[in-house]
Amino acid sequence: MENTLHIFSHDKILVAAHRGVSGANIPCNTIPAFDIAVRSGAAILEMDLFQSKDGEIFVFHTGKEPFQLDCHIDLMKMEAEEIRKLRLVNVDFFETEWGINSFDEVLEHFKGRCILNLDRCGGFIPDVVKQVERHNMREQILLKNSPIPSVLQAVEETASKYMFMPIYMEDDTASDLLANMDINFVGAELVFKTESSAVIQPEYIESMKKRGLALWGNGVLYNYKVPLSAGHTDDVSMMGRPDEGWGWLADRGFDIIQSDWADQCYKYLHGRYLNKS
Repeated sequence: MENTLHIFSHDKILVAAHRGVSGANIPCNTIPAFDIAVRSGAAILEMDLFQSKDGEIFVFHTGKEPFQLDCHIDLMKMEAEEIRKLRLVNVDFFETEWGINSFDEVLEHFKGRCILNLDRCGGFIPDVVKQVERHNMREQILLKNSPIPSVLQAVEETASKYMFMPIYMEDDTASDLLANMDINFVGAELVFKTESSAVIQPEYIESMKKRGLALWGNGVLYNYKVPLSAGHTDDVSMMGRPDEGWGWLADRGFDIIQSDWADQCYKYLHGRYLNKS
């Protein structure tokens, strides 16, 4: 197992910025949003990838076109040249100067600066790997996906040296399997609706730590009807009770906390001496 999560930060608990830090006139999943996140203390940038009709990789969460582009289109059915002409909108649906960044642009901009967590790319991992290798950035890449057979096969065959984390929803469905595969299994994202979920029990956390695996928890709350961390969220933290949000996750043993509020999350963790200065 080759874990390079800490090559740019020696903090005990790493902050992962969910789609960067965005708001007002700065759209998420863009280089400006990612730059703000890094300056805010984030050691990991979480981003969403998709491929255009002609196979170029871009950074955007498909399905969000009506909200980020103010039009009902499907980016995956468009050519790269068309995509480059588009402009993202701000929170008031006014057009911004920011376009949709290509994966190449993001790789080059953040080379040697932080870890890049690539989401929503399970269907084209070989193409992602080819692009990363051209930039010589393998040690900066973290692949994270539900551990479905097709994805595990693609990782083992084409990305066996890349850091990989399965996403466990309530139960651990793949750790024993992954331990016997040619996959650089460095940790897992744990998603749990309640504190009684199997993946948040102390004995399970301890067993993962004994394996030397890093644990990823979510402060992010993108839909209150779909809890990711039993209510221990960014919302709770930002509304004055961070010990019940980010602090709870830290106390349970999470090594990475994903947040939409990277600056505040990082400062809280630093203030509790969980992070080094």
